[in-house]
Amino acid sequence: MEEKLGHNIPTFTVSELATSIRQTLEGTFGRVRLRGEVSGFKKHTSGHLYLSLRDEQSLISAVCWKGVAMRLPFIPEDGMEIITTGRLTTYGGRSQYQIIIENVELAGQGALLKLLEDRKKKLLAEGLFDPAKKKTLPFLPKLIGVITSPTGAVFSDIIHRLKDRFPRHVLLWPTSVQGEKAEAEITQAIWGFQGLEPDGKTPLSLPFSTKPDLIILARGGGSLEDLWCFNEESVIRAVSACSIPIITAIGHETDTTLVDFSADKRAPTPTGAAEMAVPVRADLLFSILDSRNRVSRIFLQRLETHKKYLQQLSRHMERPSQLLERAAQRLDDLSERLPNAIKALLNTQHLQLITARQHIQTPHTLLETTALKINQLSQKLNWLAKNGQKEKKQKLQESNHFLRFSFLEKKIQNYAQDLSSRKRLLESLSYKNTLDRGFSLVTDSKGNFIDSKKQAALQSIMTVTFHDGNLTVTPKIEKKKKTTPFHDTSFPDLFRR
Repeated sequence: MEEKLGHNIPTFTVSELATSIRQTLEGTFGRVRLRGEVSGFKKHTSGHLYLSLRDEQSLISAVCWKGVAMRLPFIPEDGMEIITTGRLTTYGGRSQYQIIIENVELAGQGALLKLLEDRKKKLLAEGLFDPAKKKTLPFLPKLIGVITSPTGAVFSDIIHRLKDRFPRHVLLWPTSVQGEKAEAEITQAIWGFQGLEPDGKTPLSLPFSTKPDLIILARGGGSLEDLWCFNEESVIRAVSACSIPIITAIGHETDTTLVDFSADKRAPTPTGAAEMAVPVRADLLFSILDSRNRVSRIFLQRLETHKKYLQQLSRHMERPSQLLERAAQRLDDLSERLPNAIKALLNTQHLQLITARQHIQTPHTLLETTALKINQLSQKLNWLAKNGQKEKKQKLQESNHFLRFSFLEKKIQNYAQDLSSRKRLLESLSYKNTLDRGFSLVTDSKGNFIDSKKQAALQSIMTVTFHDGNLTVTPKIEKKKKTTPFHDTSFPDLFRR
């Protein structure tokens, strides 16, 4: 009976069943509006968007095709709470149902994203993300420390990339990169590479003797929840306080954690972190060889230039043999002229000696001449002794008379000039010149000046002097008339009240 019942159940292929389920799902729900928190967002190189929508209990996958993604008002991010409009369907390749997004609306900020934003503001205010605190990466580190999971592909990618570019010694500190233990293990690894305990102070006995020159903190991609350990404060503070330069490579290029802001350098991928850590050995060798070739070329060019310069100078210089030949010839010429020159010099000196001897007097003649001069001087001295004083006295008197006469004559001339100047000044200030300009001078009978009306009223007679003569006058004195107050009877009412 059971066999018959089993034979009665229709048999489907996997594709037929997947298609039937898809048709049933699409026919039942059609277009729906779905609200949830974005998680595991990823933008494919094709331009399509892949993400998950979740709430407290469930999760559903979502896809947004490139054409629709270009028209969205904003691009969703992990932790963002959104409302999507789209149609439900299935993806047979993975046996999962999903929503095809046609539109996105912002429903509110997710709890994780809000916590992340608040923590970022707090740490930013403390200065943990200050660009001035970033350390410079070493050009070619001898030892590179890597903090990551030993089981994932991240460490292998870093090792392979280092081997391709410039092989270096690598020291792995294995840690968890997600989960409850990840935060403590990563913090301990950062302090441990510095030879310190997680408190940042206590020295730690390490299994290796040399500190790394560079640290790479890396992890593969994941959702916001998976990467949350890299947003914890203890990890961020350990990275910020680390004395060794740190490169972070957390998730994919679109993933950003708070530890990336405190690190000295952020790489988009673990492979990119390896590329930042070391230069390309082949490029360095090529650069060194190129520099060596350039130096060699420059040296050869300089050498060739100096060679040509020396050749040009050598064309204008005589050969040493020619210089020696000319000097030898001149030496021969001078050696032939030297005996004749010596003879001529001796003859000249001999003639000068004869001439000088002719002018030299004998001692006897010199004594006679000297005695004659002494007699002449003695006679002159005697004459001067007799007549010299008279002549000097006479000359002194003449000189004294001349000086006296000259001094008096000069003084008289000075007095005459001064008198003449004073005369001209007196004439210019004389009252007669003032009379010539139309003024007159009034005096009393005794010749005293009268300069006011009051004085004139007291005189019986006065003399007025003009420029052309004098005139005697008698002053006429007018008596003051008594005046009476004004009174006009024709206007009697003007002065009455």
